[in-house]
Amino acid sequence: MTQTPSHDVAVVLGAAVKPGGQASESLIRRVAHGVGLYQAGRVPHLLMAGGVGRHPPAEAYLMRGLALAAGVPEAAIVVETYSRDTLENAAFSRDILNRNGWRRVLVVTDAYHLPRALYTFRRLGIDADGSAVPVPRLLLSTRCRETAAFLIYLWRVERHRRGG
Repeated sequence: MTQTPSHDVAVVLGAAVKPGGQASESLIRRVAHGVGLYQAGRVPHLLMAGGVGRHPPAEAYLMRGLALAAGVPEAAIVVETYSRDTLENAAFSRDILNRNGWRRVLVVTDAYHLPRALYTFRRLGIDADGSAVPVPRLLLSTRCRETAAFLIYLWRVERHRRGG
């Protein structure tokens, strides 16, 4: 690593797995961004967060493989393989963060998703900053979906915090 880490860990959020277990473009972009943060010395650990979605395997397992192939040592990678959405990413990652004593967290996800992800992590008590992965082309439908998802998360996160 080339500098003093600014955070204890980067939590790289999963994305879709294609049929046949292939990583989606979004998943590849997010991992590459996280690997870049690790290689630049900004974080000493990567927490890959994502369970099984529509197609196996768990997103975190694919992400781990991509990071290993890019030269990140196995000891620097932790996987969370149960989450199915952003709220579960934050909730399940929080347990891993606490077990490892990691307090300064850098959340890695696509730029359009980062506001919702940071809101969720912070409302669950995680001291999180964000590192946005640039998205080559953002469709209007993606923006509309994310706006609706954020509004739904205002309710879901508060319900989760109350134990509901």
